[in-house]
Amino acid sequence: MTAPRQAAEEAVYRFPHRHLLGIEGLSPEHISFLLDLADSYVEQNRKPDKKTDLLRGRTVINLFFETSTRTSSSFELAGKRLGGDVMNMSVSQSAIKKGETLIDTAMTLNAMHPDVLVVRHPDAGAVKLLSEKVNCSVINAGDGMHEHPTQALLDALTIRRRRGRIEGLTVAICGDILHSRVARSNIHLLTTMGAAVRVVAPPTLMPCAVERFGIEVTHDMEDGLRDCDIVMMLRLQNERMQGMFVPSTREYFRFFGLTREKLAVAKPDALVMHPGPMNRGVEIDSELADDIDRSVIREQVEMGVAVRMACLDALTREQTGNAD
Repeated sequence: MTAPRQAAEEAVYRFPHRHLLGIEGLSPEHISFLLDLADSYVEQNRKPDKKTDLLRGRTVINLFFETSTRTSSSFELAGKRLGGDVMNMSVSQSAIKKGETLIDTAMTLNAMHPDVLVVRHPDAGAVKLLSEKVNCSVINAGDGMHEHPTQALLDALTIRRRRGRIEGLTVAICGDILHSRVARSNIHLLTTMGAAVRVVAPPTLMPCAVERFGIEVTHDMEDGLRDCDIVMMLRLQNERMQGMFVPSTREYFRFFGLTREKLAVAKPDALVMHPGPMNRGVEIDSELADDIDRSVIREQVEMGVAVRMACLDALTREQTGNAD
């Protein structure tokens, strides 16, 4: 047994949450527990025999009201590698939206006695509503502009494995902060774990009063990237925009797209991250995105499977004293 896995085994019954609906509210100890457990699954996933029977007899339903490639496929792989029965339900093109219809869906699924529901929904708060109507654990795979907790966890795991720590690092999150649930979850996690966070975006893509999260706010890429350890780029969330937020993608790239020239003011070994999917030539230069010395984008994808295995593991163990 690896040292991280052993530590996680010893701490598991102190993980008090029945659901994983967001990063907000998790303590540093709970976040570290999930990262330690995920660390052990990284090593397992690199072995020829990747499967265990940890979830043998358990049922995981992936319920996606929005289309997804990385998140849905990694949750499917995670459930199967743990030996669970996994069912994928894509309802993004159906008439099911929210409110009573969502509750009816929850009650129908609850009657099938799943152990975990993994839910992605376009409306903030919908996943929490569903969690209140079912008897199983629920994992938020992204709800509107609210949170995407497993993305923040996989980003943190990527950083920790490459830098050895999160505390004391300076992380610049750049791009469409306003519409990004990834940004919100990362801000919660990184500040909780002791990192200094800067958000960089044009004024039209910056949330009101974002400073209340204890972060630095700037509208200039050079100021935002200066001496930072990690540069996390975000795509323009065009599907959530109503109206014009930038004059053109060409002008956006000129001022806010990540290039080698802009990255030069960061630390010489600064890492480049992106949650995907990437819009090459819009928020990041293609050559930089593929630079194996600076970009950890592919590592983020690998960490995603391990983190989702850890979350399924933690939430399906016998628990006492669950808090939510």
